[in-house]
Amino acid sequence: MAKSTGPMLLVGVMEFGNEYFSGGGIDLKVLLATGIAAGGLALVEQIPGAQPVAVGIAWIALVTLMFTSIGGKPSPIQTIQKVTGL
Repeated sequence: MAKSTGPMLLVGVMEFGNEYFSGGGIDLKVLLATGIAAGGLALVEQIPGAQPVAVGIAWIALVTLMFTSIGGKPSPIQTIQKVTGL
């Protein structure tokens, strides 16, 4: 498995869960986009010398998603705080 696949799948799961818990219901477009992004970065990793770049992009995407509100919905961190009461 490519090293960028784990962070990208985590991005997809977090966004899917955030969409669900924010009241948006189930959005299959998130899962499709996650698969495409993970596959694309796995292909980029196959280019000699590009593996650190692809892994860096995946981790940047994860950190950005954690703290960014998308489409007027709360960020995943805010949703976790609301669900857990922390």
